[in-house]
Amino acid sequence: MKQALRILLIEDSDEDAELLLAEIEHGGYQPIHRRADTAQATREALASELWDIVICDYKMPQFSGLDALGIVRKHDPDLPFIINSGNIGEEIAVEAMRAGAHDYVMKSNHSRLIPAIERELRESVVRRNARQARRKLEENEARFRAIVSNVPGVVFQLQRDGKGSSCFSYVSEGSNQLLELTPEQMQEDASLFYDLVLEGGGANLRKRIAESAQTLQPFFWEGRIRVASGDITKWIEIRMRPRPLGADRTQWDGIMENISQSKAAEHELRQSRQQLSALSAHMQKTKEIERTRIAREVHDNIGGNLTALKIDLLWLNHRLDKQRPELLDKAQSLETLVDRTMEITSRIARDLRPPLLELGLVAAIEWEAAEFQKRMEIPCVVTCKSEDLPVDPDLGNAAFSIFHEILTNISKHAAATKVEVELATDASMLIMRVIDNGRGMAHADLLKRGSFGLRGMLERAHNLGGEIRFGDGAGAGAGTTITVRLPLAPVSISFSAETFLPASPP
Repeated sequence: MKQALRILLIEDSDEDAELLLAEIEHGGYQPIHRRADTAQATREALASELWDIVICDYKMPQFSGLDALGIVRKHDPDLPFIINSGNIGEEIAVEAMRAGAHDYVMKSNHSRLIPAIERELRESVVRRNARQARRKLEENEARFRAIVSNVPGVVFQLQRDGKGSSCFSYVSEGSNQLLELTPEQMQEDASLFYDLVLEGGGANLRKRIAESAQTLQPFFWEGRIRVASGDITKWIEIRMRPRPLGADRTQWDGIMENISQSKAAEHELRQSRQQLSALSAHMQKTKEIERTRIAREVHDNIGGNLTALKIDLLWLNHRLDKQRPELLDKAQSLETLVDRTMEITSRIARDLRPPLLELGLVAAIEWEAAEFQKRMEIPCVVTCKSEDLPVDPDLGNAAFSIFHEILTNISKHAAATKVEVELATDASMLIMRVIDNGRGMAHADLLKRGSFGLRGMLERAHNLGGEIRFGDGAGAGAGTTITVRLPLAPVSISFSAETFLPASPP
């Protein structure tokens, strides 16, 4: 069965048309054709049907081959167009080919017709595929540029050869705003970008990129730059991923963003935390001073007055008339009340500041452990290789307060039956480890609202340059191990009015 060939034949001669169709049929095709000899007829034929090829006479009474070529190319530039003429010269043929004709065949040499048709049918497929590929490429490029134009920052491709020379093969328009460099400037000279990096960071950045080329690991860098105009400094962040191109060449696809606002926010947050830490340390120190003062006032003044009152009551009790039992009972009742008040006063003074702190940290810790054991009926064993540890008074106060808070939490939440305390020092740190066999502590317990005791411990250790770690005991259900590490020479956080002045941006 012969292959159908749909032909738009632009020809004014019936005889020439029949000869051409016969030649095509003889060449193994079944021609399905339509004739046109005017511009209007040609447009109607193109609009009404799909054609495989157009064969056109060059010169007709009302129409010309070049006019027909313009109509066809406007309709479908990839549709094969062959000029079939009886007297076309070389100059005219060249002109037609330049205008877009794909071939020409002389009417006197129809032996070239079938090879020309077959060749142009194949090439039309190639042209259509190429045009479709170009169209998809243009669509993808347009889509890419639309996306890139909405990306905050600079999208780029950086290439580096084996000799260490680098260049930007692509830079988005965002470089104008971020760096005040045009994409063309960066592509022509990559050093313009490296020169923007402050504090000699350009050399370090090159070194980091060279390392990324060796490891082919994703690259991350942030640093400060001064824009090309020299008036503004910015923080930028670079993220890019390398891939080898062969011949010792590496290409990174990356993005460059302005992170100045986030850095400013980070700086303000850090300043705010420092201010809060300074305030916390100041308040804690003030509280310790005030507690010490109140404890001394309670012990010296109130306790002294109560002692004097006790002596006077004893004196009075010995001199009351034995025949007045009601007076003796009242004096004894007052004496009992004074004893109870003295005991309460002594306990308040101890709670405000244990007097054993004056004898050293170890003595105070052992006393607190003994009080805990007596109160909770839970064994609390303190182990220390030294009778005393030479620590700064502020450090001793902090360590004791933290220990007191740990025991308070154990009594409230741990359901423990045993507590062990280890005290030691190394070259630079005071180390206190408290181990219980209770229910343990989850990480979420540290984050619960209202956990001010735990947070206070952490903040106090932080203010002194130390740390507190919470860990599980040895084995499941083995309780909690709390390790406190405080420097023997604690970091002092200064407090002044200037601490709360607005922070300067980075």
